[in-house]
Amino acid sequence: MKDIKITRTQESRLPSLDFNNIPFGKIASDHMFTAEYENGAWKNYQIRPVENLSLHPSNLALHYGQSIFEGMKASITKDGVPMLLRPEMHARRFNASAERMCMPTFPEEDFVEILKLLVGMDKDWIPPITGSAMYIRPFMFAADAALGVKASDTYQFVVLTLPVGPYYSKPVKLFAETKYVRAVEGGVGEAKTAGNYAASLYPTKKAIMNGYDQVLWLDSKEFKYIHEVGTMNIFFVFNENEIVTPAINGCILKGITRDSAIQLLREKGYSVTERDLSIEEVAEAYDNGTLTEVFGSGTAALVAHVEEINYKGKRIFLKEEDWGASEYVKAQINGLRDGTIEDTHGWTVPIKEPVLA
Repeated sequence: MKDIKITRTQESRLPSLDFNNIPFGKIASDHMFTAEYENGAWKNYQIRPVENLSLHPSNLALHYGQSIFEGMKASITKDGVPMLLRPEMHARRFNASAERMCMPTFPEEDFVEILKLLVGMDKDWIPPITGSAMYIRPFMFAADAALGVKASDTYQFVVLTLPVGPYYSKPVKLFAETKYVRAVEGGVGEAKTAGNYAASLYPTKKAIMNGYDQVLWLDSKEFKYIHEVGTMNIFFVFNENEIVTPAINGCILKGITRDSAIQLLREKGYSVTERDLSIEEVAEAYDNGTLTEVFGSGTAALVAHVEEINYKGKRIFLKEEDWGASEYVKAQINGLRDGTIEDTHGWTVPIKEPVLA
């Protein structure tokens, strides 16, 4: 990895943080990582105090949306060791987003090592509370100061870390959208690009105004097949043991928590199928009593219980006493994060070495 210039903050803001009252995504820790891409190479690796970025008004990302990001978390074990979960998968997904958005990839080994350094420096910002964590936000954006619809020649890569509490503090209600769409085949639905999320804001606002927390997105052709929720992938449990999650088809984010959940559930003995799943099939299963549980998975949400789905006015209600599969996944991942469950998959990456700078 390239040499990194490290500048420590002169005065930490950590004493002002209340670990029991952390608004999600609003408080950054002391340091961030930055790098620049120019003339075909990444340079100027730095870890420095969090500060504002300086951009020209014609910055290409602001006008044409060449911007991607990742979402991941660091936790701390009961023994005080900072822990990353499957960081190499996040590095690969970040680069897949970069390729789709015509942006340079970032060296995956450097990506992981940078996270270790940054998290290690600010490890005291990791909340020591189950369900809370340090949220890690790597992002890249076009840096050219020129108007014109073309891929930028220069880029900035930044990593922020933020202490966070649970994303959802209660079960969620979903509104199945039958007018607006999140992604189409051949589009950028698989990429974590900023525009995907901007396009979702208006229908999500409408869902919230009608008493729901998030949109359940359906396919763009027939509004028939389930894709995902605005903030997570989605799982449906039938007859307590048969679990179905929509298949990856280019319109659905390749969730890393989704992948972990599938493996954990199969090892536990659940039958997990990845396939096309229609909203009508879900409604019919609810009517005949075979739909027993619905839950979402994602880095921010971890596991979110679904208590209601509204599809064209038909309300599907789920009962807390049936939360079996979701509670298992949640307990397993939290146990891996805090070190109370043995990692038999090689998913956890402890940060044991002291950061010397």
